[in-house]
Amino acid sequence: MWSLPSSVKIYLCKEPTDMRKSFDALAAMAEYVLMQNPLSGHIFIFRNKRGNMLKCLYWDNDGYALWYKRLEKGTYSIPQTAEDFSIDSRNLAIMLEGLKPHKTALNTRFKLK
Repeated sequence: MWSLPSSVKIYLCKEPTDMRKSFDALAAMAEYVLMQNPLSGHIFIFRNKRGNMLKCLYWDNDGYALWYKRLEKGTYSIPQTAEDFSIDSRNLAIMLEGLKPHKTALNTRFKLK
């Protein structure tokens, strides 16, 4: 999906977001809900109430970029590790694929929801 440098952090807004919001409103949420600078170059992820849509906002050198995805079946799961609003790139990839973490006794596997 994305090849991200290690300096880029990924922040996940846990509260449901109105998907009609665009650049400026999502940037304001990044600043006031996630308490992060939306111009930092980090990625900010927003999920709708039903959980089937995601928007990713990031600053791309000269302006905001917005990436939007809707699942036709299933919902996006919020990783259990998203305690402080941040997730790693592995969990982002799992989310974007529509996979849900599933722990087994010896290892961690992923299954479709």
